[in-house]
Amino acid sequence: MKGAGELMSSDANASSLFDGQLAGASLRGCLDGGCIEKLLLHCATALEANDATLVQQVMWVLNNIASPHGDPNQRLTAWLLRALVARAARLCPTLMASGGHVASRARRMSVTDLVGYLDLTPWHRFGFTASNGAILKAVQGKKQSVVHVLDFGVYYCTQWPTLIDALAKRLEGSPPLLRITVPSARPPVPPYLNLSTEEIGHRLANFAKSRSVPFEFNVVEYSNSGGSGFPEQLASCLSSLEVREDEAVVVNCQSWMRYLPEEGSCLTKDTFLELIHRVNPCLVTVSDEDADLDSPRLSSRIMACFNYLWIPFDALETFLPKESEQRMEYEGDIGEKIERIVGFHGAEVVESGERFSRRMARAGFAGVAFEEEVVAEVKAVLEEHASGWGMKRDEDMLVLTWKGHNSVFTTAWTPTRFNH
Repeated sequence: MKGAGELMSSDANASSLFDGQLAGASLRGCLDGGCIEKLLLHCATALEANDATLVQQVMWVLNNIASPHGDPNQRLTAWLLRALVARAARLCPTLMASGGHVASRARRMSVTDLVGYLDLTPWHRFGFTASNGAILKAVQGKKQSVVHVLDFGVYYCTQWPTLIDALAKRLEGSPPLLRITVPSARPPVPPYLNLSTEEIGHRLANFAKSRSVPFEFNVVEYSNSGGSGFPEQLASCLSSLEVREDEAVVVNCQSWMRYLPEEGSCLTKDTFLELIHRVNPCLVTVSDEDADLDSPRLSSRIMACFNYLWIPFDALETFLPKESEQRMEYEGDIGEKIERIVGFHGAEVVESGERFSRRMARAGFAGVAFEEEVVAEVKAVLEEHASGWGMKRDEDMLVLTWKGHNSVFTTAWTPTRFNH
């Protein structure tokens, strides 16, 4: 990607580019990614400089390019523009009229809808499959008769039927008791489900019974006295967590760490990892988006979003019609993410696998390599999807790619003896 200095034109060129008399043909020429990227950078830079006039000019151009029914770049631009308009409203309230391209709405899915949502792309199943494989290897041959999974994720335990099925098929004796504990605290982000956590546990218990796997499901409730924010609620849950000596403890974090703040809270990313380290788990699995979207500068966050979040928009283009309601709902959830990242620095701290690995090392964890059998299972999942999806290894980390670009990382860790 070009540097910001190369992308910025002179004042005279900017004035020409954003003239209200731009013809439709000129706008159509701006549909390529490079031109849109330049416009987004101009808009973000103008916002940072509180230049309301330039912001309005650039938004006028972007508004004529963006479309929630267009190609992937246009669809992504529609959501980026919406986020910029919402942020710009504090500077110039009349700008709210410019961002009417798209609308988001919270919707609650059935279990069937959720499974279909997660299966659209390997974005989620990639981490599920790799983590389950690592968990099975970690508990294999353990003397403990109980496997206790502390599940921190936003996908309503959809990872666990596959693990239950795998435990039922193990050759070495009867399956262990699988105990899953989830916090009642959950970040307020999509997808949303129309079932309670207790009902999810009941369904998992029935499935485990059908597979002859002993099973327990626990929900750790938070206290309202600790605060109303997600970090405060999660801290309350962790204070009530119970782990027994006869258990092989596994901590599973799927799309979770990015919702914990860097600072300014009773529970940050680092304090969460400190608490996890004290539990002394036999394994910690972490999957998340492989990008750095948390720059304090708005212009940097906008560019990072544009150069990363084109991936799901482009992937959906390969198999869903432009007017597909399923596609638009999925993209709407990405749009909510864009609004959080663009509108509120620190609301969602997405960091790359490389950065996260350094964080884990500082917290006293050592990486665990995925075995070849697990890698083969992950590759089998990718073969069920479009040919643009691939996988690569980066030391102990597995990385999901789309057309060669990193999208999701998955890792496995064990605590070292001392936490420095």
